Amino acid sequence: MRPWLSLLPPSCPAMSASYRIGTRGSPLALAQTGEVVSRLRTRFPNTSFEIAPMTTGGDRRKDAALVSLGRGAFAKDIESALLAGDIDLAVHSAKDLASELPDGLVIAGTVPRQDPRDVLIDRWGAPLSELPPGARIGTGSPRRTALLASLRPDIEVVPIRGNVGTRIGKVGGPECDGVVVAAAGLARLGRIDEAHELFPTGTFVPDAGQGTLAVQARSSDDSLLEMVRAIDHGPTSAALEAERAFVRRIGGSCNVPVAVYASFASDGDLGIHGMVAAPDGSRVFRREVTSQTGSPAGLGETLASMLLNDAAELLES
Repeated sequence: MRPWLSLLPPSCPAMSASYRIGTRGSPLALAQTGEVVSRLRTRFPNTSFEIAPMTTGGDRRKDAALVSLGRGAFAKDIESALLAGDIDLAVHSAKDLASELPDGLVIAGTVPRQDPRDVLIDRWGAPLSELPPGARIGTGSPRRTALLASLRPDIEVVPIRGNVGTRIGKVGGPECDGVVVAAAGLARLGRIDEAHELFPTGTFVPDAGQGTLAVQARSSDDSLLEMVRAIDHGPTSAALEAERAFVRRIGGSCNVPVAVYASFASDGDLGIHGMVAAPDGSRVFRREVTSQTGSPAGLGETLASMLLNDAAELLES
């Protein structure tokens, strides 16, 4: 049996305790954590789980560009609280985590991945191909900026920040005509019907971990690790492992936009495709690999090595 197809969770003893779960305080983060807590409460009905909202460094630096904050800015304060024992578990959007976790912390499990795609919402209700020249599309993501520019070099990409609701609220206003956001966030907030186009993952490659929730725990806390593994979704965790290995290998902190998406085919094969792009979208390198055997991490590293070779000049500039 392929190692990543072990989907049945381990058995766990009945627990009667109380645990605090840290998360960002945004409406989306609270909805995400509620999803995890609901599964934990169903699996462990005699255990109490309290959601502990927190403000992170990324939340406090509202005027800073996302690229200047670096990957992990929305997770570090929560991770510090977890290491200090102020909370027992943490729930993150997996794409918010740094490529290297702090010593003493692990991703203990995931729940089923939501739609990983990006979506367009715009004042005209039109797909990207039909937007008028000069349309202003808002995003704070270098990846989305590069992909938009590669597909429609005649539109203007403008930087915006804020939670999902705030960004959507800017559509049609003085800042922008449209925005690109994650489908998973819209779905978890019950607003997916507001999307005017859902981009295919092969064309608009998602960020590593997009749509995935990572439940983080202390590596030394065996009882909590066992509890989270009881609700872990094996395919999602395997895909996340492949994507994070890709980011670590290719350089998760570089300023060059990178993207990666792993998923399982109907026959159980794990496929992963990635992208490296020039910031202005003038050059885009794509690769895809599939494997029937081996580790998800190894597959991610193989893909990264291919793109490191393809886009060496771009990545070294």
